[in-house]
Amino acid sequence: MKKLKVHDLDFEIYLEDCVLKERIVEMALEIHQKLNGKVPHFVAVLNGSFVFASDLLRAFPGDCEISFVKLSSYDGLSSSGKVNELIGLKEVLNDNPIIVLEDIVDTGKTLSKIDEIFKQKGKDWQIASLFLKPEVYQGNRNINFVGFEIPNNFILGYGLDYKGLGRNLNHVYQLAKA
Repeated sequence: MKKLKVHDLDFEIYLEDCVLKERIVEMALEIHQKLNGKVPHFVAVLNGSFVFASDLLRAFPGDCEISFVKLSSYDGLSSSGKVNELIGLKEVLNDNPIIVLEDIVDTGKTLSKIDEIFKQKGKDWQIASLFLKPEVYQGNRNINFVGFEIPNNFILGYGLDYKGLGRNLNHVYQLAKA
C-alpha cells in the first residue's frame, strides 16, 4: 500500500519497514558499544515509541531494563506547546545508564519535560530518537542517538498516529503532496 487515507487526510509512503528495522538494529548496536558493557535502563515514551522500543530492545545484544512514561503534546497535526505527564516514571532507578526512547523529536518540548522528571530524581540520561526534525528543534540538549533526520513534515505509522489512527502501520507515511 503506497497511499492511504487516515481520517480526512491522504498520506504516501515515506520509509518502508525494512529500512526502519535495519536502522534500529544499527542504533541498538551503537548504544551497546557506547555503553561499553553497562546495562541500560531504557525509558520508552508512550504512546508513539512503543514499536520503536520493542524493535530496539529485541535487537539490543546485551542485558537491559525498560520502564515507560506517557507524555502528550500533540493535538491533531501539530504540537500544542504544552506537555502533559499522563503516566509518570514511578520506578526507583538504579545507577544503570538511562536511555530515553522517543519516537520523534521536533520542537523539544517533550524532552524538557523528561529532563524535569529526571532532574527531580537526580539522574543523568541520554536519548535515542527514531526521528529528529532538526529544522524545528528548539532544545539545547544533544540527541545522542538518531535514527533518521527528517524534514518538518507530518508523519504517521510505526507507532506514530494522526488523531489516534495509524500507529499499527508497518511503514512510515507522510502527508501526500497536493
